[in-house]
Amino acid sequence: MKSAIAACGALFAAVASLSAMPEGAHAAAPYPSKPLTLVIGFPPGGGADQVGRVYANALARQLKQPVVVENRPGAGSTIGASLAARAAADGYTLYLGNSSVMGSDSALYKVDYTPDNFVPVAQLTTGPMVLIANAKLGLKSVQDLIDRAKRKPGTINVASSGNGVITHLAAVEFMTLAGVKLMHIPFKGGAAAAQSVAAGDTDISFATAPSAKAVIDTGKVVALAVTSGQPSRLLPYPPISQTVPGYDLSNWWGVFAPKGTPPEVLDTLFKASNEVLALNDVQQGMAAGYEEVTPSASLEAFGAFARKEGGKGLRLAKESLDTAN
Repeated sequence: MKSAIAACGALFAAVASLSAMPEGAHAAAPYPSKPLTLVIGFPPGGGADQVGRVYANALARQLKQPVVVENRPGAGSTIGASLAARAAADGYTLYLGNSSVMGSDSALYKVDYTPDNFVPVAQLTTGPMVLIANAKLGLKSVQDLIDRAKRKPGTINVASSGNGVITHLAAVEFMTLAGVKLMHIPFKGGAAAAQSVAAGDTDISFATAPSAKAVIDTGKVVALAVTSGQPSRLLPYPPISQTVPGYDLSNWWGVFAPKGTPPEVLDTLFKASNEVLALNDVQQGMAAGYEEVTPSASLEAFGAFARKEGGKGLRLAKESLDTAN
């Protein structure tokens, strides 16, 4: 009897001690245990949206949780980046970004974040932009564009998807290396910028490939070149570097998480991201948007790459201040 009473007393004490434990001491639910959100700082229809939706759909299958795409365009891509930077660091809010969030944003906008507010998780893709021109201009090559821009400095305008984003920085690098002056006109997203070239409201644009292809197919726009230093496997246009030595500026997309996200969550996201990038349907979906899948070797490798690219973007952003509108 005494032993039974003693056993009951021990059981009671154990239960009481468990109930008195702080909330964080209980086993946490395995990650992920609820839907994730992928924030994209551009509107639907452009290159970022294409990459983000292919990735989100595949990641949802891999993690067995919905991944909701939330487009938050405006102010370059800083509205979306700000939302993601202020989110809880629990792995349930991710950001689809590129070099701008690692450097140029803080140079061109009054933002409430720095690159240190983000943790690079995984690189997804790399793809050149396409230099496009309104067909009525009669430009046939990059050299034609340079010659006309030098004859009439500042009269050719260039559309971008926003101040400080990669399509603007591509124009800045072109002006620097080619020795020409262009008038910059920013839009809210790459699709709108490319459509403005097709409509004749603007003259040229360094557009992401999906945005460029959509207007090239109308016959109202011609493609002059790609922005990569080497010919593209996915696009038939010559590289700008054949005419402008040293020009090499491809765009890339990667996934970022808010600072403070637990290491084990980052590891889960990195592994899941690389697993989905190995899937045939994902590679085909990215290729349909003229993006090559380029997974990073590790979290650390992508972090180093993103910071290096951010430094390059910051340099171009400082050079672009005279052209920001």
